[in-house]
Amino acid sequence: MPELPEVETSVRGVSPYLVGKNIEQIIIRQKQLRWLVSDELNQMTGAKILAIYRRAKYLIIQTNQGDILIHLGMSGSLGILTKQTEKEIGKHDHVDLVTTDGTILRYNDPRKFGAWLWVENAENAELLVKLGPEPLSEQFTGNYLYQQSRNKTVAVKNFIMNNAVVVGVGNIYACESLFQAGIHPNLATQNLSPKQCERLVTVIKSVLSKAILQGGTTLKDFIQPDGKPGYFAQVLQVYGRKGKECNDCGSLIEAQIIGQRNSFYCPKCQKLPR
Repeated sequence: MPELPEVETSVRGVSPYLVGKNIEQIIIRQKQLRWLVSDELNQMTGAKILAIYRRAKYLIIQTNQGDILIHLGMSGSLGILTKQTEKEIGKHDHVDLVTTDGTILRYNDPRKFGAWLWVENAENAELLVKLGPEPLSEQFTGNYLYQQSRNKTVAVKNFIMNNAVVVGVGNIYACESLFQAGIHPNLATQNLSPKQCERLVTVIKSVLSKAILQGGTTLKDFIQPDGKPGYFAQVLQVYGRKGKECNDCGSLIEAQIIGQRNSFYCPKCQKLPR
């Protein structure tokens, strides 16, 4: 599933090819995604793309005729095609945004759980107004996390994956951040100390920043032969490593279901307090 670094990489990848250009048409081949694709997208001919940015896991295309909210869902990806790289339309190529110079932003989504929505102003969109702060922003601090954690009995892994608390910390990066912070994923959130909150915020910022940087350096050109971005390989310490040795202490990585998600951790480096 594309997480925050992948979405940020997509923003940075497609922006140079689209910002400042005008939309010629938006071709919708599959209207039924997670939500119905907005009919307003059919009326955006001539709209100028002013900016492209990310909020949580949403990619937002800002135009002078309203904003387009794109979510990659479980399996979605965006690719840039030109006249030189244009290829046959695939089974799961559901939406094309075509600019007047022939550049195509193509959305592919085998599981059809993403979204293409029109809103007048993304800043006031219902899907976005109740979201917590961005994890890399100045608003996301150890003190903020500590205050939010008071009287919360939920497992800390679920807590940091709650978009009302902080956006974009998906399953992979929650597991990795808790490992580096030395916090068991099942620790009751109210038991977090101020020092642990400071450490966890610092680690979350570091983990996400490194993933974004790695994506940016690996993805040298967003135009690939198949029209899809070349997402980066990740160096993971615990996620997906059940039964393998911890790189720090040699203990075997364990896994358990927390909040309906598989959670990976080191039983020695991330001990639950007694």
